[in-house]
Amino acid sequence: MFELEPEEDADARWMRVALEAARAAGTERNEVPIGACVVSSAGKLLAVAGNRTRTDCDPTAHAEIIALRAAAREVENYRLTGAVVYSTIEPCAMCAGALVQARVTRLVYGARDERAGAVESVFRICDASSLNHRMELTAGVLETECREVMQAFFRARRARNDEVGTRRAE
Repeated sequence: MFELEPEEDADARWMRVALEAARAAGTERNEVPIGACVVSSAGKLLAVAGNRTRTDCDPTAHAEIIALRAAAREVENYRLTGAVVYSTIEPCAMCAGALVQARVTRLVYGARDERAGAVESVFRICDASSLNHRMELTAGVLETECREVMQAFFRARRARNDEVGTRRAE
């Protein structure tokens, strides 16, 4: 299902799984290409997902939320203690809150989201001292590749919109 490069470290290998889900979300479903996966403390892939907000008509169907739900079903517990979540983009406030509620041990993400990131960029939900759970954070894993997937998607979308606008003007 997923090709893992043996010479890469574990974070890069699992981020590639999340990137594959992100690309599928963008190309197969025309969703914003964000992917996430959840890995157990034993190194087992529990869940992988890409965004499905448009597909499912569900504003909560972010990749991280879908992956957390599937992982919780897999382990039959809403607490994912010991789990690591990999996300291609810095999670939003909703997803960061869900990570805290799930008691995820560690979050690894690719590119920062300067506009809506709720881990380090705009808010600091995942390690806020006022909350009853904090997690270890690792940012910038395959950052360039994660950012390029998003940028390519939005460039293509703008090009399509420009083309539609030009045809309407004619």
